Amino acid sequence: MGKTGKVGLTSAAVALVCAVTVLTAPGAAYASSYANPAKPAPTPTPTPTASGDQDLEKVREELDRLYHEAAVATDEYNAAEEKADEQSAEIVELARRIVKGQEKLDDLKERVGAAARAQYRSGGLPPEAQLMLSDDPRLFLDGASRVREGAQATKGLLAELTRTQEDLQSYAKDASTQWQRLEANRKAKAAAKKKIKSRIAEAEKLEAKLEKEELERLLELEQETAYQNQAAWLSSGILKEIDGKASPRGKKAVKYATAQIGKPYEWGAEGPKTYDCSGLTSQAWAAAGRGIPRTSQEQWKQLPHIDIRDMRPGDLIIYHDDASHVGMYIGDGAIVHAPRPGRTVTIAGAGSMAILGVVRPDK
Repeated sequence: MGKTGKVGLTSAAVALVCAVTVLTAPGAAYASSYANPAKPAPTPTPTPTASGDQDLEKVREELDRLYHEAAVATDEYNAAEEKADEQSAEIVELARRIVKGQEKLDDLKERVGAAARAQYRSGGLPPEAQLMLSDDPRLFLDGASRVREGAQATKGLLAELTRTQEDLQSYAKDASTQWQRLEANRKAKAAAKKKIKSRIAEAEKLEAKLEKEELERLLELEQETAYQNQAAWLSSGILKEIDGKASPRGKKAVKYATAQIGKPYEWGAEGPKTYDCSGLTSQAWAAAGRGIPRTSQEQWKQLPHIDIRDMRPGDLIIYHDDASHVGMYIGDGAIVHAPRPGRTVTIAGAGSMAILGVVRPDK
């Protein structure tokens, strides 16, 4: 796939809210600061220039906007690609049916032609007339039966010939429709790809203007914002109500997803070296033996919704009003996800972004 993604800041991205200890198993406890707002992760020391922070906050907000638009376009690209793959497979199947139907049509035409040639060799007289000219009553009665059988067979042959011709016309029409849809999805992919590259290029251009110290402070501001959002989410006491245990498949999905920590984000990627957000979740569940939709928006539309209080490890949390991001809940108030270009697969607070809802792949 024609994809691009600026890969960097790896070590910083692995600690989005706070440092994460080594993961040993899907049921292990993750970063206690996610689950206990009374023990917050140490926040970075702010720089003394308030005006500088205000300017960087504007930069952060603009970067969020650009990467969010890139994420939406990535979902559009992935959806168009998935549909194009399905349509290509359908076109191949229709072509197979057309070839098979044409072979059948040729055979039927040959059989009809053989019947016509047989009639010609008999002098052009229809079988009924030949029987009437027979002097032997027994031959007449035997022949009459054969005539009826032959007439029925000929009638059935012609009906089958007609049906086969109609089938071929239908297949050709369906193939034409699929070609038109395929072309439309190719254009949609191209438009989404152009938008993704444009937004990422704008974001990288904006980041390139910052000094090293400003980039470091920008990352700190991102971490502070994520921590504040997580703390606000936890302050409701929601985590005390979430005590679901992972299903066997959920454990496998979590094990797969957490094993990808540290690998770069790349739009449109499904592994094994790089991932986008829904590429990670769909591949994790595929590894657990459950196929799910490719995009976060379709995961939200098609998978069963559950109450957040019933959430268990392996469930998927869908973020933002447009369902443009997804992460996998791993327990203790945390998710594993592929954040955005320039970041790596990492652990984050489940409430660090605006939650739309939760879906369960294996319900």
